[in-house]
Amino acid sequence: MEDKQIGHIVTGIYKTGKYIGEITDIRPSHYLVKIKAVLKHPQQGDLHNPKQVDVQLFHERRALAYNEQTNIPKQMVKPFGNEIPDYMESLKKAITTMKEELIENDSPWAEESLNKIRGLEKDYFRK
Repeated sequence: MEDKQIGHIVTGIYKTGKYIGEITDIRPSHYLVKIKAVLKHPQQGDLHNPKQVDVQLFHERRALAYNEQTNIPKQMVKPFGNEIPDYMESLKKAITTMKEELIENDSPWAEESLNKIRGLEKDYFRK
């Protein structure tokens, strides 16, 4: 029996990001979730070689956008019972947390990730 229904507010992990969203469709192995806030910004770089710099392409990974819909595997979706934060405020908080962790890491991967995040910040928060 499905415990989550269309319209429920949930958290979901997509790739390496974590989001708050609303279920808009139920599929056999996924929920379609409309993004409302960011809890954890996606990690930068190659998902198949985490925390490595010496890869073919060091990806810039954007957070999913406000109201963007994505399929999230059912096992990665959990109920969310709190108030939904403002999308832009949640994105700023997630980026600040990620930058603090990267600055503490002090590795070539962390340095390259910080460069990507700084570029994303300029794009996300341009006035």
